[in-house]
Amino acid sequence: MDQKKITVDIVSDVACPWCYVGKKRFEAALEKWEGSPIEVTWHPYQLDPTLPNEGIGRDDYLTNKFGSIDATREMTNRLTSVGKEVGIDFNFGEKWTAFNTLHLHQLLDVAGQEGFKAELKGRFLKAYFEDLTPLNDPEVLYNILADFGWDSEKVDAIINDSSIASKVKAEIAHYQQMGVSGVPFFVINNKYGISGAQPTEAFLEALSQVDAMPSMEEGESCEPGGDCC
Repeated sequence: MDQKKITVDIVSDVACPWCYVGKKRFEAALEKWEGSPIEVTWHPYQLDPTLPNEGIGRDDYLTNKFGSIDATREMTNRLTSVGKEVGIDFNFGEKWTAFNTLHLHQLLDVAGQEGFKAELKGRFLKAYFEDLTPLNDPEVLYNILADFGWDSEKVDAIINDSSIASKVKAEIAHYQQMGVSGVPFFVINNKYGISGAQPTEAFLEALSQVDAMPSMEEGESCEPGGDCC
């Protein structure tokens, strides 16, 4: 009999601070986990696919999103405080910009095929929210991906590949059709959903509850060309 395994599908966007917090909290849960093996798969999402590639400045974007400077300051202060609890040094300085993240998801898609999607996701999140690194600048992406053995030609080819872009958009649409309207969103064993950057203990409790459930064995069935009926 195959060993019991728990699957966790995580839907998130690079331009989502709570996705960064959620990643840290979930990873902390994995470090404490002592139950069945867990297989994690990351999936794309775009909070605002209408953003231009060149980006929008911090004040214009955040004020438009939250309505006022005071509301924006309240949000960033809260994130800064929460971030420190999980080892994130959020930086919403003047150089911070909001831009379209489709090209980042395309790079992450191929990185997933090569086995370093989670690591690259972490690099992108840190660059975007802590280092104020412009991830819409090709030279920045070349430098980051060089650490994974990719050259500039490969990075450009992935970003300019319309089939990869279509695949990413289709995956986003799939989760939207499933009802995902905010991220991060966690799906355990293709059945149980957890919305938002929950505390580490909440993730552990959910995983424990799922792990305690009996595994479903394959039942009898008919197949085309079979002799069951």
